[in-house]
Amino acid sequence: MPKNSNKILRSPFVIKLLVIMFGVEFVKGAMLVSVLPVYMRDELGLTAYAVGWALASQYIGDNAFRSPLGWIIDRIGYRTVMLLGVLFTSLSVLIIAFTDQTGWIITACVLLGIGTSPLWPCVITGATAVSGNEAGGSIMSVIYMSWLVGVGMGPIVINFFIINRYEPAFWLMGVIMVAIVTVTFTLPGRKASRELEGRTVEEAPQAKRGPLLKRARLYFQKVGQSLHASRLLYPAMFIQNFALGLLTPVLTQYARTVLHLSPQQYSYFLLAGGAITVLGLIPIGRGVDRYGTRWFLHAGFLLAAIALPLLGYMRSLPLVFIVVAFVGLGYACIIPAWNALIAKAIPKEERGAIWGFFLTIEGLGMVIGSIMSGRLWDSFGSHVPFLISGASLLVLFVLHLLIIRRGRISLA
Repeated sequence: MPKNSNKILRSPFVIKLLVIMFGVEFVKGAMLVSVLPVYMRDELGLTAYAVGWALASQYIGDNAFRSPLGWIIDRIGYRTVMLLGVLFTSLSVLIIAFTDQTGWIITACVLLGIGTSPLWPCVITGATAVSGNEAGGSIMSVIYMSWLVGVGMGPIVINFFIINRYEPAFWLMGVIMVAIVTVTFTLPGRKASRELEGRTVEEAPQAKRGPLLKRARLYFQKVGQSLHASRLLYPAMFIQNFALGLLTPVLTQYARTVLHLSPQQYSYFLLAGGAITVLGLIPIGRGVDRYGTRWFLHAGFLLAAIALPLLGYMRSLPLVFIVVAFVGLGYACIIPAWNALIAKAIPKEERGAIWGFFLTIEGLGMVIGSIMSGRLWDSFGSHVPFLISGASLLVLFVLHLLIIRRGRISLA
C-alpha cells in the first residue's frame, strides 16, 4: 500500500464519508434485497416484471440526479448535498413503513433513489480528492468494502428481524438513518470542501452569467474535452452495471422460490459471496496500485462470466455456495481495478461533475438491467438473467481488450 494510504484512511472526512456510505447502503440493501421483493410478491401479489419495474424506479431516481449533483458538489460542497440525500432516504423508509399501497411504495422507491443519488458522487469525489491517483486502487477498495459490507449486512441482518412481521426491521432502519443524519451535519461546507480538495477559490469552478442550460452545456462540453478516456469506456461502464442490474431483482426470488431457502439460509447465501469479495478487496486494491489494473480485470471478468451462468442452473446447495464464492472472487478483482481505471480518466479540476456523469452511465445500466431481469424471468425462466449477465461480462472483457489496445488510459 502506498505510504500515504494509511494517512488517508485516518482522515476524519474520509471516515465520515465511509460511515455514511455504510449506513445508507445498509438500509438500501435491506429494502431492495430482503424487504421489498418478498413483500411485493407475497403480500401484494405482483409479478416479477412489476417488482423489477418498482426497483428500477429507485435506480431511475438515483440515476437522474447523479450528473447534476456532481456538478453541484463542485460548487457548494458536501454537507448540503449529502444532507438533502439522507433526509429523502429517511422519508422513503417512513413511507414504506406506514403503507401497503403499490402507488405509495413505488413513490417511496423513487424517493429512495433520489435520496441515495448524492452518495456515490460525494464519497468517490471526496475520497479520491484526498487520495489522488497514487493510492487510487487502495481507496477504491476501502470505499467498496464499506459499500459491500453495508449492502451485504443490510439484507443479512434484516432477515433476522423479519420473523412474522416487519415492524422491528423498520425500527432498526429508522434508528440507523437518524444516526446517519447526525453524522452528515458534521461534513464540510463549501469553503472547507475546497480546502480539503486542495483547491483555492480561484481554482474552483466559477459560475458564469447567462441561462442555466447554456452554462451547463458549455460546462459539460469543457468536461468532455478534458477527459483522457477511450470512447469504448462509456459502453463498458454501462455493461458493467447492466450485468449487476440483471441480478438484483431476481436474486431473492431465486433463493426463496428455486432454492427454497429460508430468510436465515438466504443470509448465509449472501454471506458466502460477500465475505469473499470483502476479504479480497484490500489485498487486490494494493495489487492494483502496485501492478496496474489490466490482469485483475482480465481475471475478474472471466471468472464472473463463467460462474454466473453456472449459478443459474445450480440446484445443489453445496455447489451453489462454491459457485457464489467464485462470483465473489471475480468481483473482488473487478471492483478496485475497474474504478481505479475510471479514476485515471478524470481531471482534478472537475472531479465531482465527471464522477457524477460516469455514475449516471453506470446507473443507466442498473435501470435497464433491472427492468429486463423480471421480464426474462417471467418469460424464459429463472436461469436466463444469470445467463445474460455472464454473457454481458464476456462482452465487457472484449471491450476491455480493445480499450487496452487504444491506450487512451494507462493500464499497465
